[in-house]
Amino acid sequence: MDQSVKIENISNVEVIPLKIIRDHRGAVMHMMKSSSDGKLDIGEIYFSVVNKDVVKGWKRHKIIKQNMVVPEGLIRLIIYDDRDQSKTKGSIQIIDFGPENYVLVKLPPMVWYSFKSIADGHSIIANCISDPHDPGESETLPLETTQIPYIWNSRVD
Repeated sequence: MDQSVKIENISNVEVIPLKIIRDHRGAVMHMMKSSSDGKLDIGEIYFSVVNKDVVKGWKRHKIIKQNMVVPEGLIRLIIYDDRDQSKTKGSIQIIDFGPENYVLVKLPPMVWYSFKSIADGHSIIANCISDPHDPGESETLPLETTQIPYIWNSRVD
């Protein structure tokens, strides 16, 4: 990673601690609850299974808001902000999350992200997005791009 890049919390990215209720039978892992107005923006919910050391990304959505949790494994999520009007433009945020750091990550539109499974086995990401998937709604960049000042240091797929 470029040493001049700021690592900080990016504007409009939320990281919300979640509850895991455990007992001898297993666990209940919360993900989302309706807001005070009783509305959730759910266009689609899907799960991504990511094998050990596999990197996915770079991607950004133009209008979709994402809500991610990792109920199994451990994911390193890298977020890059290149939004012109953002006070954190040019910054990187790094979030490691899974059952030991069980959080909901809320990504706004127009931030770049990439992720890697850093668990011993596979990891599972549950993603609740605000609108149904539309291939024309998102943009991608190759992992080796020079537009984003972060370089992954292992296998990429």
